[in-house]
Amino acid sequence: MNLPSYRDRTSTTAPPRLPGRAAKARRLSATAAAAMLLTGWAADTLTASPSTSGPGLPSARHIHSPTSSAPDRAAAAACTNSTKLAGWSNRRLAMLTIAVPVSEASVSDATPEVSAGAGGVILFGSKAPSDLGARLTTLKSHVPGHLGLLVMTDEEGGGIQRMANLAGSLPWPAYMGAHWTPAQIQQNVTKVATRMAAAQVNMDLAPVVDVDGRNVAPGRTNPDGWRSFSGSTSVVSKDGVAYMNGLRAGHVIPVVKHFPGLGGSSYNSDFGPARTLPWSTLQKVAIPPFTAAIKAGAPAIMVSNNVVPGLGTSPASLSPTGINTVLRGRLGFKGLVITDSLSAKAISAAGFSVPAASVQALRSGADMVLFDLGSNVGSQTSSIATAITAAVAGGHLARSRLIDAAGHVLAVRHVNLCS
Repeated sequence: MNLPSYRDRTSTTAPPRLPGRAAKARRLSATAAAAMLLTGWAADTLTASPSTSGPGLPSARHIHSPTSSAPDRAAAAACTNSTKLAGWSNRRLAMLTIAVPVSEASVSDATPEVSAGAGGVILFGSKAPSDLGARLTTLKSHVPGHLGLLVMTDEEGGGIQRMANLAGSLPWPAYMGAHWTPAQIQQNVTKVATRMAAAQVNMDLAPVVDVDGRNVAPGRTNPDGWRSFSGSTSVVSKDGVAYMNGLRAGHVIPVVKHFPGLGGSSYNSDFGPARTLPWSTLQKVAIPPFTAAIKAGAPAIMVSNNVVPGLGTSPASLSPTGINTVLRGRLGFKGLVITDSLSAKAISAAGFSVPAASVQALRSGADMVLFDLGSNVGSQTSSIATAITAAVAGGHLARSRLIDAAGHVLAVRHVNLCS
């Protein structure tokens, strides 16, 4: 490349002609300076010496690379996702905290919401189209700024698998816990995750680390049953981490659920109000698998819609005590917190619409909200985003909390707005 002369870098006016030796020294100094610039010398790597100083040439410590000035470095150091997000509108921030439900047979239905900045989509169905990967690639092309999209599904095993025809099948977790070693669980899950990732699905709402040994299919009265690895806390802790690591090895983001543990629940919160076992019991039986997952680097955790006796009267997904005090505070979790579906009957029974519940979940420390697939996905998404922005404008939701939530959504996808 053609570099300008050293004189052109420092002044737009030619220096006056110098007589005799002074002119010659000036010409030699200019030549030396140009050579230094061409060889890439910078102030950071040079120290002053007699041989690099002379008439008309500053000492080497004052020569700066055009790409490494102190102000530039300071600006780069000051840039973070949070500082970038602070410049976004409240509406765009709100959209990033929403996961939009869509049928895996017609993912293009979510194009308007993705184009508006939705942070993720959640796939529903039981048989994925053979060209799901191509369809999702097209959908992702509509993400503003091409910042990536969380494409999530429930691929647990047994009767809860959305795309087994593409990714391969897994047995119920209860079978895995009884018949497979942790190493076998990780190995088999990795195979499935690799195929999920190939189909452009990058997040699995699994593993279930609830401790529940009841030998029944999940249903209205028991949300777990065969979805749990075991009734043994130690078995669930080991198998949950193995499943989580299997997903990560296959380049799929795991979501550990359902904090703080649904084992022994009074009912299934999808169908009505439900309570977990008392908090004093959960601390001994249900919390250790979450602690193990966090220590192993869990990137995301889903919070249940059950009330936890002894920890408050609100569903856990709407409880600042459950999320901020326990999950963030005591357990030290720093990743993404996702709600269970806020369309659950337990949420409406507690007096919340989906938009109002979304605001309360964010206030309580959740980062991303989920709701069910229905005929009004577009209007529901818009209503949620409107409720969030109105809450910020009205002082009911701190803007800093919304920025924090949006930051967690980007972080789990390793998006760096400053790069």
